[in-house]
Amino acid sequence: MPCLARLHQHILDNLTTAVVLLGEDLRLRYMNPAAEELFDVSVGRMLGRPVEDLFWNAELTPETLRQALRSGHPFTDRELALELPGRRQVTVGCTVTPLLTPGAPVELLVEMERVDRHLRIAREETLIAQQQAARLLVRGLAHEVKNPLGGLRGAAQLLERELHDPALKEYTGIIIGEADRLQELVDRLLGPHSLPRKRSINIHEVLERVRTLVLAESPESLSVVRDYDPSIPELNADPDQLIQALLNIVRNAVQALEGRGRITLRTRTVRRFTIGHKCYRVVLRVDIIDNGPGIPKELLENIFYPMVTGRPDGTGLGLSIAQFLISQHAGLVECDSRPGRTVFRLHLPLENGGAGADAGE
Repeated sequence: MPCLARLHQHILDNLTTAVVLLGEDLRLRYMNPAAEELFDVSVGRMLGRPVEDLFWNAELTPETLRQALRSGHPFTDRELALELPGRRQVTVGCTVTPLLTPGAPVELLVEMERVDRHLRIAREETLIAQQQAARLLVRGLAHEVKNPLGGLRGAAQLLERELHDPALKEYTGIIIGEADRLQELVDRLLGPHSLPRKRSINIHEVLERVRTLVLAESPESLSVVRDYDPSIPELNADPDQLIQALLNIVRNAVQALEGRGRITLRTRTVRRFTIGHKCYRVVLRVDIIDNGPGIPKELLENIFYPMVTGRPDGTGLGLSIAQFLISQHAGLVECDSRPGRTVFRLHLPLENGGAGADAGE
């Protein structure tokens, strides 16, 4: 029997699923090493503490757990957002099982497995597919518009030569001017025509250029704060394209702030990070954070599509072009937003990635 108990302990110690045992009073009685890693606490520190000290969720409340104790029925939630001490958030698949032992108080076995990585990879793949589909659609539409635009402009020019009345020439001038404006819009929709001219660059030099440009065109009530990691190695990229992509995003933040507030430029490295179907050992992460009103929820899922904008005077091209330029470097732009904090997060590989979409962060 002692040998069997040691085997059970050995299995629990080596599970990748976090296992937590709660008593009838919802105080911690046991947690395995995977749970210690998930919650970033030691079992010795948490033993005997109430479950609220371990995690919190609006749906998985102490009352929900007491209901499971009373009913004796297990339940599962495949996508549960937990808030941990220190305001850290994780998403887990969770199963709660009442343990009914004759003659003993009921206990709750809570099993949790992180699903953040799987959700993020699925979200990124959807984002990449949407971006590719949108660009194909826009390119086809832009080419269809360009041909008649050229004919329209040419016809207006020929007509203008035949007219002697200045008042009539004013109308042909309007036609030519509007054709040129639409031509410029179409060119912007099509995006850059050249491949990136990559060379070894320092990302902080690129960010400093962007910061200087933004501060020069913004009021003093706007601040741009640096939070750089000086240990980040050089990146193989096209500096002009990165400047353009970052400028588009930072200017978007400036417009959201209406010239008053704070923008933070933050750089970090992330290890073993998956972009699309490739896992990279080291990835550069650039966060552009503003303390503005946030992006409306109905726009957030579509902000990287062309012509999607929340401003009456916006074209909706800046973020779409930024995403395209970063994708030219095998990277990706993501966005999280809530009132008071919007983060555009750029991920750029610092080296070639290996195949294997199952590898993760």
